[in-house]
Amino acid sequence: MSVPDLNRKLVLEAPERVADGAGGFTEIWTALGELWAQMVPGTGVERAGEFVTLASVPWKITVRAAPEGSPRRPRPEQRFREGGRVFRILAVAEADRGAHYLTCFAREEVVA
Repeated sequence: MSVPDLNRKLVLEAPERVADGAGGFTEIWTALGELWAQMVPGTGVERAGEFVTLASVPWKITVRAAPEGSPRRPRPEQRFREGGRVFRILAVAEADRGAHYLTCFAREEVVA
C-alpha cells in the first residue's frame, strides 16, 4: 500500500442521547475531534421515494490509525462531517499490514 494523501479535514462525531424533557430522548451529535483523511468515492445510486429522491454514495475514507478504545479511532455508529456533508460510518478495518492507517467504509446520503 502506498502512503495515502490525507488532504481533507473531517470532523469525527458521535451520537449522544439527551433527555427531551417529556420523558423521552433525542439524539444529538457531539464532535470528538478533527482527522485528516483521503476520500475515494464509489458508484452512487438514486432511489425515488413517494415524496423525495434519495441519492446515496459509498466512500472509502482513510485516516491515521489510533489504538482500540481511543476516542480518535472511528467506529461504525459514528459519522464524519465536512461542512454540511455527512458521511455515516458503516465499518472500519486496518488499511495496511502495519496498521498505520484505517479504512472507514461510509455512506453519504443526500435528499433531493
